[in-house]
Amino acid sequence: MATPALSHIGLAGLAVMGQNLALNIAEKGFPISVYNRTASKVDETHHRAQAEGDLPLTPHYTPRDFVLSIQRPRSIIILVKAGSPVDQTIAALSSFMDPGDSIIDGGNEWYLNTERRIQQVSSQGLLYLGMGVSGGEEGARYGPSLMPGGSFQAYSNVQNILQRVAAQVDDGPCVTYIGEGGSGNFVKMVHNGIEYGDMQLISEAYDVLKNIGGLSNSELADIFAEWNRGELESFLVEITADIFRVRDEFGEGELVDKVLDKTGMKGTGKWTVQQAAELSIAAPTIAASLDGRYMSGLKEERESAAAALREAGLKEEEQLGGVKKGIDKKRLIDDVRQALYASKICSYAQGMNLLRAKSVEKGWDLNLGELARIWKGGCIIRAVFLDRIKKAYQRNPNLASLVVDPEFAREMVQRQAAWRRVVGLAVSAGISTPGMCASLSYFDTYRRARLPANLVQAQRDLFGAHTYERIDRPGSFHTEWTKLAHKSLPIKLRLSFLKLLALTFDASNTMKPTTGVISRRSVAQVLIDHIKSLYTGHGHSS
Repeated sequence: MATPALSHIGLAGLAVMGQNLALNIAEKGFPISVYNRTASKVDETHHRAQAEGDLPLTPHYTPRDFVLSIQRPRSIIILVKAGSPVDQTIAALSSFMDPGDSIIDGGNEWYLNTERRIQQVSSQGLLYLGMGVSGGEEGARYGPSLMPGGSFQAYSNVQNILQRVAAQVDDGPCVTYIGEGGSGNFVKMVHNGIEYGDMQLISEAYDVLKNIGGLSNSELADIFAEWNRGELESFLVEITADIFRVRDEFGEGELVDKVLDKTGMKGTGKWTVQQAAELSIAAPTIAASLDGRYMSGLKEERESAAAALREAGLKEEEQLGGVKKGIDKKRLIDDVRQALYASKICSYAQGMNLLRAKSVEKGWDLNLGELARIWKGGCIIRAVFLDRIKKAYQRNPNLASLVVDPEFAREMVQRQAAWRRVVGLAVSAGISTPGMCASLSYFDTYRRARLPANLVQAQRDLFGAHTYERIDRPGSFHTEWTKLAHKSLPIKLRLSFLKLLALTFDASNTMKPTTGVISRRSVAQVLIDHIKSLYTGHGHSS
């Protein structure tokens, strides 16, 4: 009996993402072995491979058989839930693997876990990649954006496979070697943070157009479809147009109006905001999107608050109606388009700045232009303007921010009037637009050469002796602010204050401290005499 041919690669973890990626690999002509702890998932994947073109996919039901079915040096992708399931899968497979074999984790894993596992498996001579996979179920099946980081040798072993299965755009496959350590997972994490911001901004555009513009779902579908043919062309804008067109199969109207307004999350957005805080990188748009998800989860509290504030006299209908009266819909639609575009630039700028800061800290040498390139296809945030972001970083690899790239800066300036009108209308109408407000605040703060931070630093020096720098001379300084402020108070004003204090005391009452009995009026008089002596002693007149 002939020995079965060995597979080129293996994949363990056959939920929908794992199944689809395995079928994608097989469809590109690479024989693949698959394994899952639950045998029914293995059977399901095998049946799909047969039904979708008799693809070269072989099922396996034990870790040993699975590992030994792959040609050496083996490359095994694992797509299981992040955390302990990854460690358990590694333990189950690695005992049958040989030095030089590679493990590729394709889940949304915390980057430090990847760095720990790189060290852990290296003791067995194994190589390790943490690979971000973006594009959802459809992307996994027909072409995702892939972000592998870790062992370059492990990447080289599967480079030809990854380049074939990744999404293809005009300037190549949407995959590149990201860098060492957990860089691949970190880049995917920030990608997801930008995705949070994008989705929040789109939802705010919808809210303004629906509640201030009074647009129907049918009109919204047409508007987003039109936007998707211009500068806002992107996967998220495209699917938003589709969502507005879906009718509710259980009743009248469109399904979107029946969806509960509570947004789920899996943690990558929170990780992004935490990392931004740790690296002192401002990411207000991404943070606002995370807060928006937290607030959405307070559905019952929000309903109670709405009732309580109406009872307290809040007239939402009057507030909104006053803004809606006389609205020019055509102008509003165009203003919202411009506000959405400008806000998105700020969100991407924040994400890119976070990536650069982490790259410097870890020595990853991330290529921001190349990251923008591999996000042009396959992934959730794919958008036509990513090509322009790529070119911005190609023009200037040390670009401080997308906001100051000459092309983007010009567009921001051109759109700021419309941006401010939209935010102002929303505030007046009582419609929350935290993402757009955060983006506009980010833009306004970043563009100002002088901020009120001088006062904040002076306050810190006053109460905590934290020192400050001056704009007119070098060095660090500390000032006794309170003492100097009191000395500089005009003597007549101080005396008037103390006389007023004396008059507030009841002359017939006394205070009784442990040292004896003293008239309150006498205490004030002593203070007045003391201040007089201080000032006359320094040449001040009374």
